[in-house]
Amino acid sequence: MITGPGSPSVLGNMPTSIEQHVEWIADCIDHLRAHKAATIEPTPDAEEAWVAHVNELADKTLLPRADSWYMGANVPGKPRVFMPYIGGFGAYRKLCAEVAAERYRGFSIG
Repeated sequence: MITGPGSPSVLGNMPTSIEQHVEWIADCIDHLRAHKAATIEPTPDAEEAWVAHVNELADKTLLPRADSWYMGANVPGKPRVFMPYIGGFGAYRKLCAEVAAERYRGFSIG
């Protein structure tokens, strides 16, 4: 999946978001190849921090109060978590670039 939970794609221009996602993934694959690595996986701490950041931004809006797929409310029994990144495409792009520049901080590479 190229776009999905935690990305700003559904709140903006989808082709622009997809282009950024594909470029980041391609650069990541290049990094893995250059370091003779075959896997990359987010650490549990990084996952928790990202979800907390996404929710912190969302809590500044009325969106978390809605029963919508943005909150995962379309799946019975699913915990309510705000799905898209609402901090803006520019901020998202910057955060992704920082993670990559820091040798994929928050990821286990093997």
